[in-house]
Amino acid sequence: SRMRDQILLIYDIDGMRRIFVIFIALFLDATLGDPPNRWHPVAWMGQFIALGQRRAPESQSSFRSFLYGLGIMWVGCVTLWGLGASLVRLFQSMPSFWGMVVEGIVLKTTFSLRGLSRAAAQIEQALTRDALPAARHWLAWHLVSRDTQRLNESEVAAATIESIAENASDGVIAPLFYYTLGGLPAALVYRFCNTADAMLGYRDPAREWLGKAPARMDDVANFIPARMTAIALIAGAFLFRGDADRAWRIWRRDARRTASPNAGHPMSSMSGALGVRLEKSGSYVLGEGLRPPHASDILVAIQLLYQGVMIAVAGFSVWRLLFPQQD
Repeated sequence: SRMRDQILLIYDIDGMRRIFVIFIALFLDATLGDPPNRWHPVAWMGQFIALGQRRAPESQSSFRSFLYGLGIMWVGCVTLWGLGASLVRLFQSMPSFWGMVVEGIVLKTTFSLRGLSRAAAQIEQALTRDALPAARHWLAWHLVSRDTQRLNESEVAAATIESIAENASDGVIAPLFYYTLGGLPAALVYRFCNTADAMLGYRDPAREWLGKAPARMDDVANFIPARMTAIALIAGAFLFRGDADRAWRIWRRDARRTASPNAGHPMSSMSGALGVRLEKSGSYVLGEGLRPPHASDILVAIQLLYQGVMIAVAGFSVWRLLFPQQD
């Protein structure tokens, strides 16, 4: 036991503690999945954001609404950074191994790889059974906010693949990137920003200005992870016999075709890697000239999701080896 703690302490000094925690969190995600909402920190973040939205000023002043939304972000980010820093100090006061396990449990709540892949697989299974209404239901339930009732089979498959690609970035790789960069406080703050954007970042009358600060902060936070995810997906295609050349080409051509400055990057690289056209009617077309997707392409996208995440995590590990720092 003493020798084990000495070995782990050496890795702490070399800046590798966070990498161990990431692998613990990935193991917990793969084996246990997500905790119930009543125990899930992201659900608590959502409750705080919803409370803030309910108490938002009824004034028509766009400036006042913007400031209120900015205040929600400031309070949430400062609180979570302080909470994360306090938790890290607590975990580091524990025996090294158990401190990393508990920190891995908390980190796991900032991402959901198994949940994303299972949601996509559920839609694929419904399409394979020719249960299009069920596939539409699960797509709207798990992955998208758009109206799915008029989507055909290919459009449901396309929307599922788009969600796999986009969530590979903001649902998995981004929180792990911020954890590698800034530890648990950074991962929690990132997850709060992304959750606030998902709840408030809409252009309807009630949230046009209230959600302006969350949306812009989320755009900034995802700038690097979205591009890293695109590269990781292309690398996955290269290493696992996909069409990396086409993935690179479509990424460079189509990444800026979405309204979001970030979502188009992982989605376009996924489009090229799979060789399928991804289209949201009236919004964008990625991979123009390629074939429409089928249900079977969802399974390939799930495989590429795991490959991309593993490549990204390997990159984070190499980064910490080359640039060690004490946590």
